[in-house]
Amino acid sequence: MFVRTYGKPYMQNSEVFENLFAELKRYYTGGNVNLEEMLNDFWTRLLERMFTLLNSQYVITEDYLECISKYMDQLKPFGDVPKKLKAQVTRAFIAARTFVQGLSVGREVAQRVSKVNSTPSCMRALTKLLYCPLCQAMPALKPCRNYCLNVMKGCLANQADLDLEWNQYIDAMLLVAQRLEGPFNIESVMDPIDVKISEAIMNMQDNSGEVSYRVFQGCGQPKPSGMRRSTRGVPDVFNARFRPYSPEERPTTAAGTSLDRLRTIWNDMQHSVVDIKEKLKGSRKFWSRLPEDLCAGERSSLGNLTEEECWNGHTRGRYFPEVQRDGLTGQVNNPEVSVDITRPDTVIRQQIMALRVMTNKLRNAYNGNDIYFQDSSDEGSGSGSGSGCTDVCPTETDSPSSEAPVVEAGRSGPVEDSARLLVPSLTLLLSALALQRHLR
Repeated sequence: MFVRTYGKPYMQNSEVFENLFAELKRYYTGGNVNLEEMLNDFWTRLLERMFTLLNSQYVITEDYLECISKYMDQLKPFGDVPKKLKAQVTRAFIAARTFVQGLSVGREVAQRVSKVNSTPSCMRALTKLLYCPLCQAMPALKPCRNYCLNVMKGCLANQADLDLEWNQYIDAMLLVAQRLEGPFNIESVMDPIDVKISEAIMNMQDNSGEVSYRVFQGCGQPKPSGMRRSTRGVPDVFNARFRPYSPEERPTTAAGTSLDRLRTIWNDMQHSVVDIKEKLKGSRKFWSRLPEDLCAGERSSLGNLTEEECWNGHTRGRYFPEVQRDGLTGQVNNPEVSVDITRPDTVIRQQIMALRVMTNKLRNAYNGNDIYFQDSSDEGSGSGSGSGCTDVCPTETDSPSSEAPVVEAGRSGPVEDSARLLVPSLTLLLSALALQRHLR
């Protein structure tokens, strides 16, 4: 559109516009870019180029251009377009980038938690839960529901402590998603950006005489070049009037087709946000619900059973102990799994902190505040959650293995050997797959 509207003057100065879009892309993909400073610099560079073109009968030096830039706020050569565009672009890009970063952190947390090793006590309890009925010639007997819940709550005690921060993180993600659906979504800002920049150029053209007069007052009269404007290609100055054009007239250059692809991506993104919002809502209380999910339905083959017709850990009959509360501190009296409540899992604690940091960033993004995402190498904590992405967040190379994690067994024997094969398939992989289903 700029080529058609402004022709040669645009093509001779196109790097000013190309740099703008390159910096916007670098910001979105995780680069350390100050959006406000970058946008201010764009308008300053545009003012300098246009002033030089519109005053080609003078010698405009670098020092003179630097003086012009100091009067940018007073001159307002582009009207109120820069102010409005800055508000829209910063809000839209902050929300979009933070939302993508938030999804990355959620994925990283789930992956790291799925690799947490189970304790020997948990492995013995799981083996007793699932395999001991076989030894008593009751292969069809399934565990009592409350018995299953106590085992799972004991095995997943540390994971349940994620729930509070996880729920706050989900709520913050949903808030930012509202921004992406509202007036600050990427497509509604970027689609007409060419028109808005062109309007700004027209404003300066219409006020070029007054702008030049005020610049001459503040910076002094520049030296004449010895050439009249007409001899320097006045027709090539920014003198074309902007006219809207239909989609059929869109340029077929590499830049034009690239912009069309971006429009397609942003349009798809709008539909994805709606879909992701529903999945995010469904993942609230995921970690505290996990024992219930594993002890009900066909997924774990632990369906609803009568109180007298289930495996209670010893024989066929009723299970009497009470179901324990969620979380590490709630397992002090767990009758099935011995849990050391004084030693929280360090990996889980790191992920709680990662969620807390990301939640704070999401809330800032919702309020339009810019955020700097550190690379994982700069975090220092070793968790790496919340690190910046590049163009596309890469798939983790250290994804959860289907093999059993190495566990230091307190003693060797058939129970521990069987449990090593059992634990990953039941607690770790089921939990990872269940969450992956929500976040995919």
